[in-house]
Amino acid sequence: MKTQLKKGALDMCVLAVLARRDSYAYELASTLATAMDMGEGTIYPLMRRLQAESCVSTYVVESTSGPPRKYYSLTGIGRRRLLEMQAEWRSFVDEVNGVLQHQIEQ
Repeated sequence: MKTQLKKGALDMCVLAVLARRDSYAYELASTLATAMDMGEGTIYPLMRRLQAESCVSTYVVESTSGPPRKYYSLTGIGRRRLLEMQAEWRSFVDEVNGVLQHQIEQ
């Protein structure tokens, strides 16, 4: 169940990080790995999908410590998707908490 919950929440978490600031894939993976115990290989297919869905756009920045980095930026579509997902998440958490609370009271 833990893996399924993570997978379902990962899009929302990536969009939330990008709502704070633009980031490149490795930086996103590192941030999320710390918070969610997520593998680095998970981020690249996710970012390609979010870009295909127009939730993120990209731009390239030269790096002094290696090859140029592709940065991801949240689009208007991505921002709206994030707000929708956050509302759905809050509703889901409330529903689960209601069931759990009812179970405890019995």
